[in-house]
This record gives sequence, C-alpha cells and structure tokens, in this order.
Amino acid sequence: METRVGRLELRELLGGLAIILGVNLLGSSPAFVVGSDTSWFAEPWFFPPGYVFSIVWTLLFTLMGVALVLVWQRWTSRRAFALALAAFALQFALNLAWTPVFFGFQRADLGLLIIGALWIAIVATIVAFDRISRLAAALLVPYLAWVSFAIVLNYTIYAGG
Repeated sequence: METRVGRLELRELLGGLAIILGVNLLGSSPAFVVGSDTSWFAEPWFFPPGYVFSIVWTLLFTLMGVALVLVWQRWTSRRAFALALAAFALQFALNLAWTPVFFGFQRADLGLLIIGALWIAIVATIVAFDRISRLAAALLVPYLAWVSFAIVLNYTIYAGG
C-alpha cells in the first residue's frame, strides 16, 4: 500500500522531471525553428565543431532545469522565491532571444548586446538562487562559463574575424 508521502515524493519527482524536460525543450526550440546556419560569417579558429553545441546546450539546459527544481523545492521566503523566479525567467528569455537574432536575422551586433545582457542576468540568477540553494546557484556556473566563451565568440564574429 502506497503512503501519502510516497505519492507526494513521486509527484515531486515527476514534476521535477517535467521541469527539466520543459527547460530542455523550450531552450532548444529556437535552434529547431531558426536553425544555426554559419555560412554568413567566417568561423574564428576557435569555433567549436557543430556537434559540441548540441552536447553542451543539452547539458546546460539540464543543469538549469535541476537548479530550478531545487529552488522550487527549497524556497522558504516568498520574496526570495519571486526574485529567483523572475531572474531565471529574464535570463531564459534573453537566452531564447539570442538564436533568432544572431542566426535568424544574422545580426552579430544585436546578438552581442543580447548575450551581454544575458551574462548579467545569469549572474543575477546565480545570486538569487544562492539565497535559496547554494547547489542550485553552483549548477549555473558552467552556464555562465559557456556564455562567457560565447561572448568572445560572438564579438570575434562581430569584429569580422
């Protein structure tokens, strides 16, 4: 016989998995819609092979989803939770906006502005998540590192080489 606690734990597990899957599906959707055509710019010497982006983004979206689940499960202050959720939503919206601007409109200049704002929003999200879960904040550090690399890549493309 299943106890109420057992069902609640299963519900939380399934909810957490749904959040992680949702972050991955939504996060990858701009690439499926717009694509990632690189023929319009000269790839810098340090441009990773195409398959690297899929692997890295799947890992990063999964880490983001896990971090969001931890914040969702551990919040105690309504204000801290609202701030963390708002910061996450802002950085995620900026993340989703970059691909259509950079690849769809082929605008490295606007992409650079968006990714710069994204970097700031990720830092804010890490700070906000840290108030609720240090682990959730730490899970976003690889994301910040990758976006830092992407800023250098975006700038190099913008500068023409």
